[in-house]
Amino acid sequence: MGCLIGKFSYLLVFAVFSISVWNCGKIEKGRFFNDQAYHFQTLRALNDARSDGAETGEVLEAVRNIKEGDPQSWFYGWEEAGNKVLERADHIQDPMSRGQAYLRAHNYLRTAEFFLDPEDEKRSSAFDRSVEVFHKGLDTLGVKYEKIKVPYGEYQLNAIYYPGPSGADHKPLIVLVGGFDSTLEELYFVIVRAAYERGFNVLTYEGPGQGSVLRKQNLGFTPEWEKPTKAVFDIFLASHPKPFKTILVGMSLGGYLAPRAAAFDKRFDGVVAYDVLYDFGEVAERTVPGAILWLEKQNYDNVIEFLVKIKSSFSPSFSWGVKNGRWTMKTRTSSETLKAFRTFSLESSAEKITQDVLIFAATEDHFISLKQVEDFKRKLTNAKSVTSVLYDRASGGAEHCQLGAQALWQADFFDWMKRFEKK
Repeated sequence: MGCLIGKFSYLLVFAVFSISVWNCGKIEKGRFFNDQAYHFQTLRALNDARSDGAETGEVLEAVRNIKEGDPQSWFYGWEEAGNKVLERADHIQDPMSRGQAYLRAHNYLRTAEFFLDPEDEKRSSAFDRSVEVFHKGLDTLGVKYEKIKVPYGEYQLNAIYYPGPSGADHKPLIVLVGGFDSTLEELYFVIVRAAYERGFNVLTYEGPGQGSVLRKQNLGFTPEWEKPTKAVFDIFLASHPKPFKTILVGMSLGGYLAPRAAAFDKRFDGVVAYDVLYDFGEVAERTVPGAILWLEKQNYDNVIEFLVKIKSSFSPSFSWGVKNGRWTMKTRTSSETLKAFRTFSLESSAEKITQDVLIFAATEDHFISLKQVEDFKRKLTNAKSVTSVLYDRASGGAEHCQLGAQALWQADFFDWMKRFEKK
């Protein structure tokens, strides 16, 4: 028994030491925050400026007094930004300027709730306000859209269809789904406006674990993403003409979700992993020291929870990932969450993909290793074609999902889309 305790004590010290060392990497200058999550989410908010969802000055003011690693400080900084824009918007006479202000307010309110604990009551109210203001913005701008309710067993999924300009029916339908922390509304900024300007119809949707489906119905993610995708597309086709071509795009975790759905649904003619996500389990394992994985194999769940708590106190990014993982996967422990993440792998389904495939990846993606691009491509043995595009720092697109460089990936995406247009 003494030897066992000694071994365990040594392991515990080693694991804590690994966590501490792992957290002390050199931080590059020229960032909004030292913490990667806080920096990345600020960049995410600013990224929507191209589609009227942000202004640089407003974003800089929002983060000026935020205390890094403090979710409450983050919330109040962004909420104040949203409230200021809303106050001004209500006095603007010009409909275009007023509508654009509502869209910016939506983005800031969406950003405000991001780091709050799932049980924080402010999270639900901020989300509700952000959705309300989003639709107010679209209505004020005169953007055409159609809300679609999708029965899903005892639950309901949600979709928004954005019809394109005249002639859009002669182009492929773009279907877009988000990822691990996406909302249905933010998908408008990702591609809808850019697609409309190029003459495309766009269908966006949210499934289990996302947006209001998670917040209002408490329904977590499923790795069998072909099921919610089929439910959404079936309902859409029941009241809309069948497109002559349909392209399914998945953003972030959607880099797994969209290819998984396309593997089982041949109504999609092409699939885009924006960015690659071949194996979510591998992504999760990269965020924990090897000692944690050893403890998991030994079923030392209580020790794992203790170490996770220590790590969370040092790293806001890690703390958010742990809480959001349990919330979206509907798990109770870190070990359960890790096991759930491992079920999101394309290893057994990639060879079923027979469509054209486009893969985006970034050299400095803090979530996903470049190795996953080659892992995915090796398994796409039956794909009609496989195209991969890699973005480095010099291009400006080295962040996950090329945040801060929308024009970059969209140029490659719409060039790739030309192969599906009617000749």
